[in-house]
Amino acid sequence: MTAVQARIGDLCQALGGVLHGAPDHVVTRIGPLDTADASTISFLAHPRYLAQLASTQAGCVIVAPAQAEAAAARGAAIVCEDPYLAFAHLTQWWAERMRARPQPGVHATAVVEAGAFIHPTAHVGALAYVGAGARLDEGVIVGAQAHVGAGARVGAFTRLAPRALLGEGCVIGQRGIVHGGVVIGADGFGFAPVKAEGGRWEKIEQLGSVVIGNDVEIGANTCIDRGALDDTVLEDGVKLDNLVQIGHNVRVGAHSAFAGCVGVAGSARIGRHCTAGGGAIILGHLEIVDHVHISAATVVTRSILKPGQYTGLFPFDDNAAWEKNAATLRNLHAMRDRLRALEKKS
Repeated sequence: MTAVQARIGDLCQALGGVLHGAPDHVVTRIGPLDTADASTISFLAHPRYLAQLASTQAGCVIVAPAQAEAAAARGAAIVCEDPYLAFAHLTQWWAERMRARPQPGVHATAVVEAGAFIHPTAHVGALAYVGAGARLDEGVIVGAQAHVGAGARVGAFTRLAPRALLGEGCVIGQRGIVHGGVVIGADGFGFAPVKAEGGRWEKIEQLGSVVIGNDVEIGANTCIDRGALDDTVLEDGVKLDNLVQIGHNVRVGAHSAFAGCVGVAGSARIGRHCTAGGGAIILGHLEIVDHVHISAATVVTRSILKPGQYTGLFPFDDNAAWEKNAATLRNLHAMRDRLRALEKKS
């Protein structure tokens, strides 16, 4: 990676903020307030860290207008309406200069089947595979040992990290990021029970595909199954963390985001701008409307038809107390029936 040096005046211009302090001061890293030094640019996005603002040694701090005076009193500051969003933009600006973009072209050890289209600006890394009829558009990066199946399509400036797999006939749009170990387009979990012959499972061939929109990021080792008949769909702007499982024929609405180890069973329909915390489970064939937020480790067993925050987590406790509470919970139905009977007598 390339070392980055930047004038805070240039950074302020890139972020669209208002600078308090000397524009020629140079910073060489982005860091948190408590470990910053004069070569660090930091940010304050949450009031709980306000006490660190007075003591930080950061060469420059990105702050909201409410903290502008306090920040300027201790040194240079860039004032932005949304410091956390400005921090996100700053990391993007920094990464563009820190990471060397691979040169266009196909590595000598890559395998490209007949009929594949590779844009002259695309890069195909060592030992990668591009199947027959696949299409790689402008600026696409296919990392070492990555796999693009026959007939698959990769939109402009999308990056497949080393060992990512985009299956046969699957589609991902522009500016996507697919991290290592991702499998897009494996068979969905479809089997018909055979009662004869002592009982066994008969495979249902998965004949659909996976269609992914623009600006989607997919975390390492996530799996997105192809549809059984229709396609599995992730709309624009979806963000998936590591180790997420998306079952066959699921549809995830635009700009929804799932944290690590979320599992979505087949044919669930999830709206736009939804979130799911780590380890949450959404059962199959359910509908979840727009702007629903599911807490970590919650199991969603019925459709959610009203926006809001939903939690189904049974609180942890020491084991003896938890077992007593769980036993009480199991008896609630019987207790309800007894209470109703008493009410009728009174």
